[in-house]
Amino acid sequence: MKLRKVSAAAATALVLALTATACGGDDGDSNSGSGSGGGSKIKVGIKYDQPGLGLKEPDGSFTGFDVDVATYVAKELGYEPDQIEFVETKSADRENALARGDVKFIAATYSITDERKQKVDFAGPYLLAHQDLLVKSDSDITKATDLNGEKLCSVVGSTSAQNVKNDFAPKAQLRQYGGYSECIAGLQSGAVNAVTTDDSILAGFAAQEQYKGQFKLAGLKLSNENYGIGVKKGDTATVNKINAALEKMVSDGAWEKAVKDNFGPADYKNEPAPKIGNVVK
Repeated sequence: MKLRKVSAAAATALVLALTATACGGDDGDSNSGSGSGGGSKIKVGIKYDQPGLGLKEPDGSFTGFDVDVATYVAKELGYEPDQIEFVETKSADRENALARGDVKFIAATYSITDERKQKVDFAGPYLLAHQDLLVKSDSDITKATDLNGEKLCSVVGSTSAQNVKNDFAPKAQLRQYGGYSECIAGLQSGAVNAVTTDDSILAGFAAQEQYKGQFKLAGLKLSNENYGIGVKKGDTATVNKINAALEKMVSDGAWEKAVKDNFGPADYKNEPAPKIGNVVK
């Protein structure tokens, strides 16, 4: 009698375990990259605070060139837009986010460098940007040496402004603010005469409706910044899939459309789409 009770309990436990397994099958691996659908998700790292590139809007939606690229790539991996979970990845935490598996890939103005390639793998590049200057539309500043004696803004921790001072304008007066939005506000008010960082980032701010027509890019190419899509070190299969997706995005015109949609209002003179897998030094 006692043996029969134990057997019945074991049978009940087995049924419950099988039921739980069946129910759990819909969840999927959020970062598996399988694109199996049926409730599966993919987590993608982006910036939340860069207009024109990666911006979280007040209504919770996301806009920008990096967002458009990430959405296209995710679709080629098998995920619809409503299956994408965008995760904020700040610059200092990008490598860690990939190593921990917090996200499947990162598209967040992530310049490909030899140092970073020691920690992560990159697909792309998908955009060649350059360090540039943003000035008022009526400014006489047309080259880096014009910044001697002028107030130049960049963010704390950035090397962009220091590079200009070291290489072109030793008498430039550096101003470091907490974020680029503060630099842009300073440029608008006249507190600074120029802002420097990647031209794509500057174009994204200048394209905002509240700044329309107020600023212009100097059009300088003070550095080459190859934006790549970061992937966990050793995940060659995902790198290859993303490269194929980027090649398709360029060939079908979606890449050019994304550039014009996000940077067009700033009259951004973008470089042609870079050759995937080729990094310009």
